[in-house]
Amino acid sequence: MMDARDSTGTAGQMPVVGSLLHARGGPHRLARALRISAFSILVLAALFAGGFGWFASTVSHMTTPANPAKADAIIVLTGGQSRLDAAMDLLASGKGERLLISGVHPSASRRQLQAATGGDKALFSCCVDIDRAALDTIGNAEESAKWVESHAYGTVILVTNNYHMPRSLLEMSRLLHGARLEPYPVVNTNLGDGGWLTKPEALRVLLTEYSKYVLALARGIVPSRQTGGSVAVAQAATAHN
Repeated sequence: MMDARDSTGTAGQMPVVGSLLHARGGPHRLARALRISAFSILVLAALFAGGFGWFASTVSHMTTPANPAKADAIIVLTGGQSRLDAAMDLLASGKGERLLISGVHPSASRRQLQAATGGDKALFSCCVDIDRAALDTIGNAEESAKWVESHAYGTVILVTNNYHMPRSLLEMSRLLHGARLEPYPVVNTNLGDGGWLTKPEALRVLLTEYSKYVLALARGIVPSRQTGGSVAVAQAATAHN
């Protein structure tokens, strides 16, 4: 028969055993959580890398249309002289009735801008509008949407660099409705056949722009100030070298 000492001793050990089991379970749960976190990070990194490869390949194979179809108007997003030159050439060739230059620095006068583009003074005076309110791509989209809707344009040629085109189309499509965007990518450097991999500066620009594009996609999950409807976005012409 078990005496009182045996009974008391066994009972007194039970809490100790339970504590040991609980303590042993803690590290196991922590290790499991760390494994899950590490796996999630690897998956996200793989998705980011794969998406970047697609983005870089798509952008690097965009080409400037040789003879784009005529549209109602033209929008160019500031950020480089080549963009402005391309937009003015389109306007001069009758590809659009009016041109909006979006994102002009507030200190730049109309005369200075005309001189910088080298465009015809009469054409610049009659058919070019200037937006000085936009500070970034989101602002470009907001001000451009106001301009398009105020003129009731149905088709618009969008001029910007090839690497900037995907995000520009994305932001524009959230605010425009009943309008069709025709992308006109300006290509300064030929990055076809993976040329961006061997050019550090090009790689940096593409990686930065892709990161902004991903953030813009993520922002779309949250309800935004949409004007309703949808925009028909034409696919940028691509050609493999």
